[in-house]
Amino acid sequence: MFARLTMIASGATPGMRKGRFPKDEAPEPSAFDRAGALASSLRRADRVWASPALAARRTAEALGLEATVEPLLAEQDFARWAGKSFEEVRAEDPEGMAAWFADPGAASHGGESLVAVARRAAALMERLAGEGGHTIALTHAVPIRAAIVHVLGAPLSSVWKIDIEPLSLTEFRSDGRRWVLHASGVIAGG
Repeated sequence: MFARLTMIASGATPGMRKGRFPKDEAPEPSAFDRAGALASSLRRADRVWASPALAARRTAEALGLEATVEPLLAEQDFARWAGKSFEEVRAEDPEGMAAWFADPGAASHGGESLVAVARRAAALMERLAGEGGHTIALTHAVPIRAAIVHVLGAPLSSVWKIDIEPLSLTEFRSDGRRWVLHASGVIAGG
């Protein structure tokens, strides 16, 4: 059974532009203009899913897509780091931040580990391989990175070497037995 998964990173939020850990906020106004440019290039999908986060749901709306909320697409839960800049966290919790970068199982922030996000990404892809068809998934950088390293069989620490831009597309294809990374980094209006 053939399956295709097009993951779209949500539009940039004000917090992203300021180098802050994600929290639930709407995309900045310019994201809606860029989403309009992307909308006409999207292929028909059998299903459209979005992360529960406001940024992903609003991006889906800006693309003219009616999305069903899918919890497996949620951004990593950064708990007490959410909304803080990297510099703030580095100053307040240097050991926690070091552990977070060094150990994918660490959740120094009191939220979700990278291992947990990777498990969600793998579960999503396993489910879609069995369903077949084309799925468009509006999500965030960390789940997209986790899906990429899952498909490549790369170490989870490789997520820190992948850059996912807002409103970029990452596409995967499956023959029902395995997934392949088809394309990554296509940016709307970029």
